Amino acid sequence: MAATLDQSLATNEDQQLIREAALRFLEEQDPIAELRSLRDGEEPSGVSPAFWDEISALGWPGLLAPESFGGSGLGFRELGVVFEALGRHVASTPLLSSSVLATTALTLVGGWEDLPKAADLATGASRVALALEETNRFDLDRIETLATRDGEGYRLSGRKRPVLDAATADVLLVVARIEGDEDSLGLFCVSPNAEGVGMTPLRWIDGRRAAELRLEDVAIGADALLGSRLPRRELVEPLLDRAAATLAAELVGVSAEAFEMTLEFLKTREQFEQKLAEFQALQHRCARMFSDIERTISIVQEALRALDEGDADRSILASAAKAMASETARHVTEEALQLFGGLGMTEEQDIGLYFKRARTSSLLFGDAPYHYRRYARLNGF
Repeated sequence: MAATLDQSLATNEDQQLIREAALRFLEEQDPIAELRSLRDGEEPSGVSPAFWDEISALGWPGLLAPESFGGSGLGFRELGVVFEALGRHVASTPLLSSSVLATTALTLVGGWEDLPKAADLATGASRVALALEETNRFDLDRIETLATRDGEGYRLSGRKRPVLDAATADVLLVVARIEGDEDSLGLFCVSPNAEGVGMTPLRWIDGRRAAELRLEDVAIGADALLGSRLPRRELVEPLLDRAAATLAAELVGVSAEAFEMTLEFLKTREQFEQKLAEFQALQHRCARMFSDIERTISIVQEALRALDEGDADRSILASAAKAMASETARHVTEEALQLFGGLGMTEEQDIGLYFKRARTSSLLFGDAPYHYRRYARLNGF
């Protein structure tokens, strides 16, 4: 890991302590080496069980979970500094799918009491995947998966893609319309091994795993509907806000670490008997990267704060953060590859991993153009 500059999402001493502990842990675990060894292997989750056990021991799976179910009951500002650290190490974990998306969905519908062994989600003993999206091009307005009534229970039919970490999930939480009440959405608990559930594994360029989920007349009981059904705007939009802000925090870590790696490279590489860092044109490019990251940190901090405090403009800030963080990560990693020159394209250099992670996280839950449009719409344009 490169020498750390003071570019951090932490805003107080407690957050700084969480961040430093996360960075120390990840430095010791060396998730980049694990990513390289697992990305082309047969491990379906892209993360070793031992690494997940270590993460669980730290309590990260339960950061957002209620204390009554074994969680920490902390907020998105604390979660943000952990995801910044994960971004700095391009770590592949099920934290986004299980500990952010699934946890948030359960909280929104008030479904913790209804989820079997809910405490296992908070402790990391159980991995839960949220099946929400249904199109190759991100569009949460199109949720067609339908739960039809079948006696006292339901039958689920539809397709979800992509579903992060679905192949290794112990439980699937499926967002679906309900027959006779199509204006509302329900959150259904489904076993991955249930009859009628099919999956096609997907491998992304950054080493993470997802799947296309097929639900073909899957029979579930009445108790599979967790919590309360909600209008789309009360479930999908808050989920999008939280996913966008979390990914923006990860992208801050990706950008900051890629920038620091580039600085270290420029300070040691020579051309025409001069360090590359001494060329003024390259200094200007580095200054642009630094200022872009600083601006992004400010808006991401504000988005995380707004989510914790329930500000009325939290959706606006979440989209602004995701749009800016996506563009900054794209610009910084592209500049880094160019400044590394031909070496940056080699398998031995880690900078290519940051470039790939920036691409996938920028697209997840809406790319920059999507969030610029959402930002404009929320502001009345």
